[in-house]
Amino acid sequence: MDLPTAPEVVNALRHRAQGDLGYPTWLDSPHCAPLAEAFAERMATRYAWQPVPEHVRSYSDINQALQVLLHVWTRPGEGVAVHTPAYPPFLGTLETMERPLHPIQMVPDGASWRPELPDLTGCRVLLLVNPHNPTGRVFTRKELEELAEVAERHDLLVISDEIHADLVFAPHRHVSFAGILPERTVTLTSATKAFNLGGIRCCVAHIGSPEMRKALDEMPPFVFGSPNLFGVEATVAAWRHGDAWLERTVALLDRNRKAIADGLPSDVTYRVPEATYLAWLDYGRPGVQEELVRDAKVLLSDGATFGPGGANFVRLNFATTEPILEEILRRLRGDHAPEEVTY
Repeated sequence: MDLPTAPEVVNALRHRAQGDLGYPTWLDSPHCAPLAEAFAERMATRYAWQPVPEHVRSYSDINQALQVLLHVWTRPGEGVAVHTPAYPPFLGTLETMERPLHPIQMVPDGASWRPELPDLTGCRVLLLVNPHNPTGRVFTRKELEELAEVAERHDLLVISDEIHADLVFAPHRHVSFAGILPERTVTLTSATKAFNLGGIRCCVAHIGSPEMRKALDEMPPFVFGSPNLFGVEATVAAWRHGDAWLERTVALLDRNRKAIADGLPSDVTYRVPEATYLAWLDYGRPGVQEELVRDAKVLLSDGATFGPGGANFVRLNFATTEPILEEILRRLRGDHAPEEVTY
């Protein structure tokens, strides 16, 4: 986000930096008690799901957690189903680890998107991204129950990336997949998206699957690293004390997502996202990202990197102030042609 950090997080980091920077008491605990407890409290309060703190493991970020889980649970050649278009680092992970992608296409459906009901034959894992990046779609309970039935039928582990859950706009509501299929689900989340803490490097994995917990616990204790003191401090502060900041930020994002609908060129198709701070813009032709950099001096994410279904799209991050968003929209419309790129 192009927004200031929550003061509660800044104060917590400042307090820690002025105090004890030695080994924390939770270092030898695989579930990192302060992080696990704050996570469990937040899930119960906001999403009516009660995780077991002892089933929590911590990693540097969602990408590392996904790679760890795939490393211990799957072998090269075993398929992973993902709703596409999809977050490019996830696609890169599957390619590098030689886990074939089984795309589940997100299909335009009026003002929103409809996920295809998948055939998961040949898959070992369902990687669910909910809320979905890049479309901003929030899966309904009915849709998640249908996915749960398919996962049960095909004996799949479900890795549910719920990092954007705190960025859902009313009247939509986030439903945690682990509340539907607890013993097949690993839930991944972090404060980094909602609280703008990408450099803090801290994420939570709640391991609902007993078999996965056993597989992880059989690995050497520090082979995947351990939580960072400042990452844990910032995350706990955000989850326990940052909700007033988050509420103001979501209100800004809500205004911004609606402003985009009014400010885009008339030939661009935009379905207002139900969550996230990402606008998925359909220009109807490939290669538009380079055109926008050259002609409008606006750098958006190239939809082609998001895999199947992304070639005609670009992704706009609208987590910025309203004047900057207005400037971006003016440039996209061709109303203003500056000589230099503004960062």
